Amino acid sequence: MIAPVTLPHRRLGSRFARIPILVALAWLFVLASLVAALFGHLITHISPSAQDPFSIATLPTGTHLLGTDGLGRDVFSRVVAGSTSALVGPLVVACSGFLLSGLVGIWAGYSGGLVDTITMRIVDFMFALPGLLITIVVVTLVQGGYWLAVGILCVLNVQGDIRLIRSATLAQRALPYVEAERITGIPRWRIMYRHIGRNILPILLADFAIDFAGALVALAGLAFLGLGAQPGTADWGLMLTENEQILFQNPWAALAPGLAIVVLATSVNLIGDFIYERRRAASVER
Repeated sequence: MIAPVTLPHRRLGSRFARIPILVALAWLFVLASLVAALFGHLITHISPSAQDPFSIATLPTGTHLLGTDGLGRDVFSRVVAGSTSALVGPLVVACSGFLLSGLVGIWAGYSGGLVDTITMRIVDFMFALPGLLITIVVVTLVQGGYWLAVGILCVLNVQGDIRLIRSATLAQRALPYVEAERITGIPRWRIMYRHIGRNILPILLADFAIDFAGALVALAGLAFLGLGAQPGTADWGLMLTENEQILFQNPWAALAPGLAIVVLATSVNLIGDFIYERRRAASVER
């Protein structure tokens, strides 16, 4: 009698079946935002800057799926175009936090002594600075734009990441495998960034998601205050402040970008938590 053969695709399907529905929906929204950022000009047939003087603050129609704003611009095309700034800036901030916290946090936690003390005092000083307020003041004084705000957030956002990664590194440094690697003569940098870094990677990924969501909300808030994105730019935060005056004529002009900000930030956090839990469970099994 021939034994039944288990097909590989069933195992793969069972893995996908274990993905919660909310996480799956979060992935779909993030992918949709990415497609909109890359191929937005193919999705909409109306330019986000084109004005129609005969359609001012109109409700959704067959031509304008989300209606028009106070200048007769198509809201749907502007939401699609705004996905670029909603992804690029927060992604830069999150990547800078990922790299700097990984390099500095692991180095300080593993080295200890004077290196750790100096690093943590600098981090404590940065914690005392009101990051968002400093960003508002600097962008206002310099009259900078979107990228200046992104640069300031990259600098002022990293202190919490460094403290978190340093604490995780301290916990790893006390484990037997680190001592064994020291005795066998494995190079210091390899212990820190290959072995310890790999073991705390779930924390780095979860922190990456938090940084992305925080930067998205911060940049949208700056744009709402008239800072960051330049007037006329298709930016979700800027659309909120531009369209609040027509909230009762076409509520979608303000609700659509606001919902996009909330859903994207929530989706990235859900994905970050899911990846963290999966990788932590896998490390425990090993």
